[in-house]
Amino acid sequence: MNGDEVRARASELPAEPGVYQFVARDPDGTADGERVLYVGKAVDIRDRVRSYGDPRSERIAGMVARADDVTVAVTDTETQALLLEANLVKRHQPRYNVRLKDDKSYPLVQVTSHREAPRIEVTRDPDPGAAAFGPYTDKGDVETVVKAVRSVYGLRGCSEHKYRDRERPCLDYEMGLCAAPCTGAIGEREYREAVESATRFFEGETGALADPLRREMEAAAQAEAFERAANLRDRLAVVEGFHVGGGAAVAAGDADAGASTDVLGVAVEGDAATVARLHAEGGQLVERDQHRLDAPQGEDRVAAVLAAFLVQYYAERDLPERILLPEPHGDDEVAAWLDAADVAVGVPGAGREARLVELALKNAHRRAGGGDELGALADALGVRRPERIEGVDVSHAQGREVVGSNVCFVDGSAETADYRRKKLDEENDDYANMRRLVGWRAERAVDGRDDRPDPDVLLVDGGRGQLDAALDAVEAAGWDGPDAVIALAKDEEVVVTPDRTYDWGSDAPQLHVLQRVRDEAHRFAVAYHRTLRDDVTTALDGITGVGPELRARLLGRFGSVAGVRQASVEDLRDVAGVGEATAETIAKRL
Repeated sequence: MNGDEVRARASELPAEPGVYQFVARDPDGTADGERVLYVGKAVDIRDRVRSYGDPRSERIAGMVARADDVTVAVTDTETQALLLEANLVKRHQPRYNVRLKDDKSYPLVQVTSHREAPRIEVTRDPDPGAAAFGPYTDKGDVETVVKAVRSVYGLRGCSEHKYRDRERPCLDYEMGLCAAPCTGAIGEREYREAVESATRFFEGETGALADPLRREMEAAAQAEAFERAANLRDRLAVVEGFHVGGGAAVAAGDADAGASTDVLGVAVEGDAATVARLHAEGGQLVERDQHRLDAPQGEDRVAAVLAAFLVQYYAERDLPERILLPEPHGDDEVAAWLDAADVAVGVPGAGREARLVELALKNAHRRAGGGDELGALADALGVRRPERIEGVDVSHAQGREVVGSNVCFVDGSAETADYRRKKLDEENDDYANMRRLVGWRAERAVDGRDDRPDPDVLLVDGGRGQLDAALDAVEAAGWDGPDAVIALAKDEEVVVTPDRTYDWGSDAPQLHVLQRVRDEAHRFAVAYHRTLRDDVTTALDGITGVGPELRARLLGRFGSVAGVRQASVEDLRDVAGVGEATAETIAKRL
């Protein structure tokens, strides 16, 4: 549309409050392919649309030029127009709006409402009637705690399909993660008591889980099972800190200290903006999250981001009693809406509240400065934002000592506790080896023999051949866990998907996160391959506290006996299962 067409269309529109949409249609003119380019609200639709005949910026001029028509929806009040605009922006994600991009939910822990044997699990979408706890911001800690709960109280984590009609307990029972209510190994009353004990922990009684874990750790240490004691020590540290994170007091001396409060911070960088939200209840910070938006152009960009976020985020959520902002949002309609909802909005200049706003700003700038690699990857691949990425690679020497690695990254950082490796059949065929490795991962997931969550993205080290082999294995196992299975070829640094190949620039943030995963999978595979060729019997065997499992873990981390010998005591302690005494013993013996 040009300026004359916009003004002509505006003359046909009502001079009433409502929402207008600039839309584009398919080249053949059909409405089936209609795309919403921009959504706006107005007190007077006719007057507002007419103003687009003389666009205020190049960006808006480009939007108008791409539009084929303007559609409208009349509302009774300005507030209705405000909320309708927010809902339409969420639904259509128009290219030219300031829009909330990654409003992701955070993990919760649910104990299901099954009468016979409730199940415990990490979820983002609790079942109706389930007891849900959270949300939590650190998924890794949540998974560690749930595993500790299951090991102490024997709560099941399996699906209904796997629970029903079993004649014998599954592998979780053998691993000490379930008391096997499916076969009657534990009575219904006793199981219920275990569920109640676990529930007390999530309600805030840390000792309900920490105390039995501590007793178990001390017993393992007395029995000189040092590796197990160290693992329990690490798990206990997570459990003891689980209810402590984010416990900073919120305006503890103020009259409104107990009011539910949201504190917002904004960072704008280029065309993107980050909003960090801190949420407080009863004077304690209980939730933190970040959200990405497209940043508007022009002046007062922070104010425009705040106005857009307030409406879009809270349109479908309960409003808090107070909202603290780093600066005024400057939108009279948003102010009227919040005032009508009895929400107190403030821009604190000093004191505890100002320090909270400063904390929110630091959170926002940290996210913006680092770049949202996972958000960029999601946009590039057309999938949801991948929190969990697993990488796989194969290493061998002309078909001998063939090994596979399976590494895991959560929120862009290595999750070493979820690393796995596999010795494969000896065959000098990279594609066949990759098919076996991925098949092993997929089959274990489908059978419920892998205690890790499914990845959002599975990354294969290699090109089209390795990817096709991985896809064959995933399909053969019937594994529908990953949202995407892709490959990253080392020489060309191109990303291969089932449908196409991407050649992103070397500065692309989505490429950087995939390179880290790929390189770590390669390192871990090569390190394991080396351990199979090293003569390590006389070097590590016989050291007190070092069994076969810990020996393999040390060699996997440092690559060889020489690497272990060069490691400092502090480096050795970073390996799971190595305590202070064991680290010092290893250092002295080597």
